[in-house]
Amino acid sequence: MAKRVGVDRWIFYTALLLVVVGLAMVFSASAVVAQARFRNPYAFVGKQALWAFFGVLSMVGLMNVDYNRYKSTRFIYTALAITTVLLVMVFFFRDSHNTHRWIRFGGLFTFQPSEIAKPVLILFLAWFLHTRLDAMRDWKNTLLRAAIMPVLFMFLVVRQPDLGTALVLAGVTAMLLLLAGMEWKYLIGAFAVAAPILAGLLFWVSWRRQRMLVFLHPDSDPQGAGFHINQSLIAVGTGGLLGRGYMEGMQKLFYLPEASTDFIFANIAEELGFIGAMCIVALFVVLGVRGLRVAFRCQDPFARLTAFGITTAILLQAFFNISVVLSLLPTKGIPLPFISSGGTSVFFTLTSIGILLNISKNVD
Repeated sequence: MAKRVGVDRWIFYTALLLVVVGLAMVFSASAVVAQARFRNPYAFVGKQALWAFFGVLSMVGLMNVDYNRYKSTRFIYTALAITTVLLVMVFFFRDSHNTHRWIRFGGLFTFQPSEIAKPVLILFLAWFLHTRLDAMRDWKNTLLRAAIMPVLFMFLVVRQPDLGTALVLAGVTAMLLLLAGMEWKYLIGAFAVAAPILAGLLFWVSWRRQRMLVFLHPDSDPQGAGFHINQSLIAVGTGGLLGRGYMEGMQKLFYLPEASTDFIFANIAEELGFIGAMCIVALFVVLGVRGLRVAFRCQDPFARLTAFGITTAILLQAFFNISVVLSLLPTKGIPLPFISSGGTSVFFTLTSIGILLNISKNVD
């Protein structure tokens, strides 16, 4: 079979364009807050640019590393061990907003282990499943064993707490298992087991229960639990078709919380309007179509599963983030890939794209 001479340029340039747009929008959304807090309007975007720079270097480097190197038992076990240790280590650092999601290195920078858990989990499942495609009906020796690490990662992430990322891990795991040939009855059974646990996490934890109630009745507590989503909808609604103009948004001026992170899409919609917001969605569609094209054209099962996992993880995150901003889903803290302020997120997303690009060299 003929092989590519180079990587998939659509994926490469779309990822770069999303990063550039992200840096521009992070600056727009954070400049005023950064000036007020640190007397430096470039405080947030400067850190983001540094992480993005190293992320691009990682992407370029990994797209030239043969993906077959990730198949080794030594690599997979080492990656799982390091990721597990990092996910446990967060509980030994001081919390931020009552959460333990970051490992802090003094005042220099922070590191969010849940971001590395996504590509590591994808590589593990691809490695574990690619030689067991004919044994997907063996729930005990295949499905149960495949679920051990995802369940462990999800448990540690939920404990941080970060239910949104845990749901992304669960969604990617389910889709990889289905792609590998798992029957739907096992997925339905797993959902039946997980549903009471998820209901407990949503309704027995007071602040999550408030978010669920506000999602159902957005006007019930506009100054309390509903403040985030109401301000987000105001930003989206006032953007109109063409937006207020770049840097001209009003909601980011101490009204819209997390304007440069979880709710940056609301700032995009306010400043660039419906057309600008749809351009961002279109870029994710392009990335998704090309990523899935790579996945389904791979003859190597490991490469197919890895490419599919990376693509769906990015699309799931984008879907959750945008849906929260538009009040289509309850509020949860999930960054918009490539765009939201968050160094670890942009670095490991670009790292994952590097692996995907290397795989793209091996398809017609």
